Amino acid sequence: MKEINVSGKVRTDLGKKASKIARSEGMIPCNLYGEAKGENGAPEALAFLAPMAELRKVIYTPHVYVVNLTIDGKECKAILKELQFHPVTDALLHVDFYQVTEEKPIVVGIPVKLNGLAQGVRDGGRINLSIRKINVKAPYKAIPETLEIDVTELQLGKSIKVGQLHFEGLELATPAEVIVCSVKATRASRSAAAAAAAAK
Repeated sequence: MKEINVSGKVRTDLGKKASKIARSEGMIPCNLYGEAKGENGAPEALAFLAPMAELRKVIYTPHVYVVNLTIDGKECKAILKELQFHPVTDALLHVDFYQVTEEKPIVVGIPVKLNGLAQGVRDGGRINLSIRKINVKAPYKAIPETLEIDVTELQLGKSIKVGQLHFEGLELATPAEVIVCSVKATRASRSAAAAAAAAK
């Protein structure tokens, strides 16, 4: 996985008014969830502020990053857990991060990349990518930037499901029955099939 640096400073004032002021100054309220637990056993978050200018590189991208967080001089690695946007303006309001270690497996959605020209496309069909990401579980260092799938042998009217895939060192967390991609018949392919049948 690609890595990117984000700096932050611990929040002391957690009120709505303080959050609004921070956003007006280009800082976004964030939480970092890790190993820390509260008295009731629930995960305890570290509240901090991070510059929108740095968060933009992590959020508005197709890539999945491990984030090197530096909060008041303390460093840790994390991944994006949840984003909150304004319902009307789509402005970023809040970010949750989840702390990761080299040993602990994480679940993260990784972009799918289709390789090759499917046989069904050569026969006049159209390839359809049903999901853009597949959830995988592994320590972050074992997770690739993309999941590459060879579609060369995929026939017209056929599909590839998650359960048919295997990637070394990764456990697939998306349900096995979910269709990743398929080759749909087009008017041209149906015409070609009909002409071929009539010629027999």
